[in-house]
This record gives sequence, C-alpha cells and structure tokens, in this order.
Amino acid sequence: MTEETKPKTEETQQPEETQTEEATKLLIDNPSDFKFHAAYIAYSETWDKITASNTRIELNGILTSLSKDEMSYSSFYRTLDDYRRHGSRHFEYSRDKIETQRKRDWRQKQNKQERNSRYRGRH
Repeated sequence: MTEETKPKTEETQQPEETQTEEATKLLIDNPSDFKFHAAYIAYSETWDKITASNTRIELNGILTSLSKDEMSYSSFYRTLDDYRRHGSRHFEYSRDKIETQRKRDWRQKQNKQERNSRYRGRH
C-alpha cells in the first residue's frame, strides 16, 4: 500500500511544480522596440502587484500572445487594465467633472464676497 501512495503523491507534486514554473515572470523584453518595451514595463508592474498564481499565468499568456503578434497593443492594454484594477489594494478617487472658471469670473465672485463681508461686518 505504501508503494501505491507514493506514485499518487509524486503525481500531485508534479502539477504544483509546473504551476510554479508557469508562474515565473517572463523575460522577453525587447528594448529596441519601444512599443513592446513599454508594454513589458506595464506587464512587469502589474506582475509585481498581483500575488495570485492563476492571475500571473494569465498575464504571461497575454504577454506571449502580444509578442507573437496574436494580440494588438490596444487589446493588450485593455486586458491588462482589468488586472490592474483588480490587483490594486487601494481605492482610487475618480472625479466626474472638473469645474473650471475664467479669471475674470473668479475676481468678480471674490469682490462680491468681500463687499458682502464688509456690509455684514458693519451691522
């Protein structure tokens, strides 16, 4: 019976080893190709933030498909962005709209507030 259990444990250990081998960071950077180098930097930063091995395997697949020209750069960044959002541990503050104002309008508003504060201060 011990002989039967040994192959089972060896079989269960082998897939774990292959998963850790697959979950290593790919080193296929090409500094001479600017677009691919920028994509590799984005991949590397995302890789460092994420700790789940399944997600890392998926990131490897995305980068290899990009290196083989099976995926466009826009779809690569779109897919990578999904992993960046789920991998971050902090909440991002996003503004809906930034209100701008002309300098002249701002000065008129400030003058009006100063006049009102002077008037209210007398009584």
